[in-house]
Amino acid sequence: MRVIVLGAGAWGTALAIHIAKHQGVATLWMRSENLAQALTGSSENQQYLPGVKFPPGLKITSDLAACQISADDLIVFATPLAGLSETVTRVLNLKTACRNWIWVCKGLEANTSRLPHQLMADLLGAAASEYRLGVLSGPSFAKEVAQGLPCALTVASSSQTLIQMTQQAFHHANLRIYSTHDVTGVELGGAIKNVLAIATGIADGIGLGLNARAALLTRGLAEMRRLIVACGGDAETAVGLTGLGDLILTATGDLSRNRQVGLALAQGQSLEKVLNDLGHVAEGVRCARAVRELATQKGVEMPITSMVCEVLFNQLEPRLAVSHLMGRDAKSEGL
Repeated sequence: MRVIVLGAGAWGTALAIHIAKHQGVATLWMRSENLAQALTGSSENQQYLPGVKFPPGLKITSDLAACQISADDLIVFATPLAGLSETVTRVLNLKTACRNWIWVCKGLEANTSRLPHQLMADLLGAAASEYRLGVLSGPSFAKEVAQGLPCALTVASSSQTLIQMTQQAFHHANLRIYSTHDVTGVELGGAIKNVLAIATGIADGIGLGLNARAALLTRGLAEMRRLIVACGGDAETAVGLTGLGDLILTATGDLSRNRQVGLALAQGQSLEKVLNDLGHVAEGVRCARAVRELATQKGVEMPITSMVCEVLFNQLEPRLAVSHLMGRDAKSEGL
């Protein structure tokens, strides 16, 4: 089995490095020929993972046809969610026999609130049943995975064969791969935690203290759980690696782009300046409104998510947003 990673951002590059180190060979594809040449020439991704050298078995290419994808291969879609449809269409146009697909992007489609597996189903249409599809997610900073530091992820799929293929590809050395069949819960956890990380960055940035951070994370987890259950997912997923685990990492880790957005907003910077300075995708900004819209559709109350949207898109002053949250009526803690 060969693994072809589509998308040379930080996460796609890190996963390709890991596979090449422990499987001996991996292919990393990107749209830009210039970027492919730059990565080949420097033997590292200087934009997203500077200083992490590629192992000898990592093949870099911008020619998707040259990957010669076969039926036994595993395709990993590692583009941002906004680029997933285009990349899937490119693969479909190849008419390859490969039906083993996983994706690692996190978020909801901005205009439709669709989860990645719903987007995939729409793109594949009637042929979707012919594919083994799944998502790989969990608490993970790309830099640490590329450096070989310990990490645990979860693969979610209705196909036990795909789960086994994913574990065979990635479960090596310091990377552990757990499994579940709860695709919806895993995807929602990965999307919502980014929005909550922005909220935590805001709270920390205006100096609300560790007590406030603990309360925010706990009540944010309650929001996540409610929406997962309302969408048909498993409540236990919210307290697993792709829920609580990823929330803790993204909300408190300094490498978190979404946390950095919140910290900068708390300093009074405009969202436009924050995103320009960041230089990377912050999926929490892209999907915050989609999460709120999905919650509205499902009749789920998500006050922290709503306040993040007000700060991001309606210029609500962060301290006033906190005041609104603290001024809510007393209620049962029930998750």
